[in-house]
Amino acid sequence: MHHFFVGPEQVLGDGIRIVGPDVNHMKNVLRMKPGEQVLISDGTGKDYTCSIISINSEAVEAGIRSVSNEGRELPSRIWLFQGLPKSDKMDLIIQKAVELGAFRIVPVATKNTVVKLDPKKEAAKVGRWQAIAESAAKQSKRSVVPAVMGVMSLAEAFEHVRQERFEVRLIPYEQESGMEGSRKELARIGPGQDIAVFIGPEGGFDEREIRQALEMGVRPVSLGKRILRTETAGLAMLSVIMMRLEGAL
Repeated sequence: MHHFFVGPEQVLGDGIRIVGPDVNHMKNVLRMKPGEQVLISDGTGKDYTCSIISINSEAVEAGIRSVSNEGRELPSRIWLFQGLPKSDKMDLIIQKAVELGAFRIVPVATKNTVVKLDPKKEAAKVGRWQAIAESAAKQSKRSVVPAVMGVMSLAEAFEHVRQERFEVRLIPYEQESGMEGSRKELARIGPGQDIAVFIGPEGGFDEREIRQALEMGVRPVSLGKRILRTETAGLAMLSVIMMRLEGAL
């Protein structure tokens, strides 16, 4: 069943009206016809199983058959603060982070960040990343599309977490030894929390950045004895947190 997103204002009584780029995709790419079923999410956690009533070049009208309030979202909001990686690694990170349940993804510029985004090109880059997030949300049947935020400095990211009073703040660090501390930090995770995960770029975090993290209440954790690439570390953390929140750990 194909999955689409609409705004809550597009849910009209017992029907939903789809407009915008999805209309062309449904009509001319998927060649969908009246009577076909689709899954539609309104971005607030509600999922609607619908049947297409009519489809033309301007809009798709769908009738609601059933509504689910359970959704597929994790019971806490995980923010991935990802150090900007080289090449197109951010594309993969965003795609997989969305699949694993991230609520927000924030590209972060750190001391060892090699990539320097031109401010004039940043909006286009973030727009492209947002499109990747939406595609991943559809594929994984998410109830919401996680937002990809604009680039922050690491200091700005720490300050955001402080001001918003995130309950859990974690930073994988290769110099952190032993898994007992990591186990204790993960045991603090529970439903209803805002969780911040900070991941360094290819060069890792500078020691001064780690000291700054500690001052801001961000706790270092170990991901084991092996050194993970930046595109692996965040996904490893998200996987463990996902399993913890869904009761498997």
